[in-house]
Amino acid sequence: MVRKIKNTKTADQRRIEAETMQASIAEQVEQLRNSDAWMKYLEFAQAFHRYSMGNLLLILAQCPGATRIAGYRTWQNLGRQVRKGETGIRIFGGRSVRWTEEDEKTGDETERSTVRFFPVSVFDIGQSDLTDPEAEDHSTVAHKLTGEDPQGITNAATDYLTGKGWTVSREPISGSANGYTTTDGSKQVVIDQALSPAQAAKTALHEAAHVILHSDQDAAEYIEHRGIKETEAESVAYIVAGILELDTSAYSIGYVAGWSQGETEVIKETAARVLKAAHQLAEAITEPAEEKQAA
Repeated sequence: MVRKIKNTKTADQRRIEAETMQASIAEQVEQLRNSDAWMKYLEFAQAFHRYSMGNLLLILAQCPGATRIAGYRTWQNLGRQVRKGETGIRIFGGRSVRWTEEDEKTGDETERSTVRFFPVSVFDIGQSDLTDPEAEDHSTVAHKLTGEDPQGITNAATDYLTGKGWTVSREPISGSANGYTTTDGSKQVVIDQALSPAQAAKTALHEAAHVILHSDQDAAEYIEHRGIKETEAESVAYIVAGILELDTSAYSIGYVAGWSQGETEVIKETAARVLKAAHQLAEAITEPAEEKQAA
């Protein structure tokens, strides 16, 4: 039996509520951008460099839940320590090599250079801990939810995805992500088993949004535009959860701000796709509204 959530709102009520909530995301992100927490988060984020598409694909293949990657020493410099026993993510590092080449006939010297690649190990932030447990963590502005899932959102989203041919499981996730949706055609959704019921519910909606919006895209396209993809998926989760009386703003607003880099125009530009997916998901996981009997 497919588990669905009892519906107490009409389609028009859900539509108006969804539009209001979508518009509020940009407003709340704007407020966050003016906070000290955002400035400290940006300072932390600036310590990371961009990886090539090839390396990003390697990272995704080895650790689908990875979100922020750095080398062992970099994490130490940022006040974090990679935990003993963690397995590194193997990628390729590059080093510029220069040499002087002499022409055998003329004796002229020419400067040559190339980049030599070699395997290196990097680690996700989820594989590290703060060296000072009392220190304030500025690595995120998204705060995980606590509490329950009284509406049964996780079960309803799971049944929806299963009905679409996806496998949904609760497993330990290596890395800092709360869940992930595979992009290799295996049609798997994994949600971290350690999450609170409320956070698991929000994550289930987030991954369902990825399935609706992005499952037909290959890994390279997903990585290239990941900021937009994550902004869209979390916006859908925030809206649908809100319609179902689960407030995820403590996590969702910071998450959207981070992946959109605080650019409210990105949020506004995704509105049409987000609202369409939110309506589709909300309708799929709720029971049809009961028609009122005429007096």
